[in-house]
Parts: sequence; structure tokens; C-alpha cells
Amino acid sequence: MAAEIRVGTCSWADEALSKYFYPPGLKAGDRLAYYAEHFDTVELDSTYYRLPVESMASRWVEQTPDEFVMHVKAFGVMTRHPVKKDQLPPDLREEAPVDERGRIDRPPREFRAEVFRRFREALEPLRAAGKLGGTLFQFPSYVVYKDLSLDYLAWAREQMGDDEMLVEFRHASWYEDDVRSEVLSFLEEHGMSLVVVDAPKVEAKNVPRTLLALTSPTLYVRFHGRNAGTWNVRGKSAAERFDYLYSDDELREWVEPLRELSGQAENAYAVFNNNNRSEGPGGGWVSQAATNAHALRQLLKEAEVAA
Repeated sequence: MAAEIRVGTCSWADEALSKYFYPPGLKAGDRLAYYAEHFDTVELDSTYYRLPVESMASRWVEQTPDEFVMHVKAFGVMTRHPVKKDQLPPDLREEAPVDERGRIDRPPREFRAEVFRRFREALEPLRAAGKLGGTLFQFPSYVVYKDLSLDYLAWAREQMGDDEMLVEFRHASWYEDDVRSEVLSFLEEHGMSLVVVDAPKVEAKNVPRTLLALTSPTLYVRFHGRNAGTWNVRGKSAAERFDYLYSDDELREWVEPLRELSGQAENAYAVFNNNNRSEGPGGGWVSQAATNAHALRQLLKEAEVAA
């Protein structure tokens, strides 16, 4: 039996969704419940900017149906991104080593371990309710393939306990022909899921490649759009960088790969990270992510792929 492919978006609260997906006047606190009436999975991105808290996770459980699955993006300290000291909980700020710009600078592993611990503990309500999917470890482009990077990945795996790790690389060195099999074997041996990506078709070193492979029982596909013109423009917001509405033909390219990969998986997810607005076919604006998520689900249904 092929895994059912759950389709959703990366966030339920970005500006385009808030303005063009939800009914006018819907309160912010009611958006997740409305979202869950239309999609059965979501990727939570706010945890990349701030550590989650248990009370918030309890509300997410209350606002979603029993079979809903929420994936959670790892906090920036966990993926070696630049994080401002004031993004930390107040009691961690004093001991945080910072650079001249007030960003966390090469913290010791004991400090990172405490961040991992708090992150995992806060998600216990989701875990207990059976609604916790994977934690997305989206590494920045300066995390390149080398022994130290592999060592960090192995250490992070230990910190995550039994929670699932979804790993997305943003540097081409992880996808080179001479190391690709080693990378896949490493992820498989450590029980990590390779994130399969759709991104601009360019040769820039910081654009992830599309590698159709499974390293765990979970298939996880992220659609970033194909806007090569904005990917590397400095100062762009996420909405501008991932400003792209897939055509039905472009989404149709994914039907057979999704059929094949989901046939090898126990769990399968496809989530859209194109988070801007586009003009709709009938006029007016639509959310790119929600529009494409609905379209992909319909294409999979027409092709009789479980979704």
C-alpha cells in the first residue's frame, strides 16, 4: 500500500494566507482551526524565530482534528543560523556568547543542548496527542559537506531523541556526484529523512538540488517556487524570495515522482513554501501556497495517487 500523500503549506499565518485564504474578519486565533478544515498537515515556521512554549502547543492540539499532523521548523540556534540574543528566552541571554552585532556566536554544545531540550519539551502536547510530525532542520548555505558538518548532524540526532528529523541542505556540496551516496547512507544510518525540494533550476551553490530519494520511511517534499530572479537578491523578504505560482503543468511533473516515492514510504507529505500572492484566474488575489496545494491534491486525485 502506498502512503497517503498529505498536502499543505509552510505556515498557516503568512501575509498572503492571512489576506487571501481566510474569510474576511476571521480572528487570528481562529485561523488554524479554519486551515485544518481544508488541509490535514502544516509546517510551523514561527519556531525558527523563537523557541516554542508548551501552552501554545496545547492550543495547537485543541484547534486541530485528531488526524492532523504538524511539522515544526527547528529554532535557528539548532541549525546554526544567525540568531539575535533577544530571540532567546530571557534566562538564557546572559550566558549566550554574542558577536559585535549581538548575534549568538559559536555557543558551546552545552548551551545548544539546553536549547534542544527546551524545544523538545515544549512540543510534548503535540507528541502526546499523536500530532507531531517531523522537525525540519533547514541548514543555511554555509553549512557545507565536511566531517564537522556530519559530526554536528550526528550530535543533533542524539539531542532529538525519538523525534523525527527532516533535513534540508542549502548548499550544492551535499548533492555532488562523488558524495551523494555517502550523504544518503549517512542520513539513513542515523534515521534522518532527506527533504526533497523543488527550487529554481539554476546552478548557484546555495540552491538545493532536487534529489528523488528516501532515507527513512517518511517522504517530505518542500516546494519553494522557481523564481530564479529573486532567490539571491539581497534584502528580499521571504515572500519576495519565494514569489512564484506553479502552473498545473509544473505541478503535474511531480505526479509520477510522488507516486513512485510514496509507494516506498510509510508517511508522505508535500508542503508549499511559495508564500506570496498572485492574481487569480477570476481576478483578485490568491495565496500562492494554498492555491498550489489545492491544485496538487486535485492532480494527484485525478491520477489516482493516494492523497
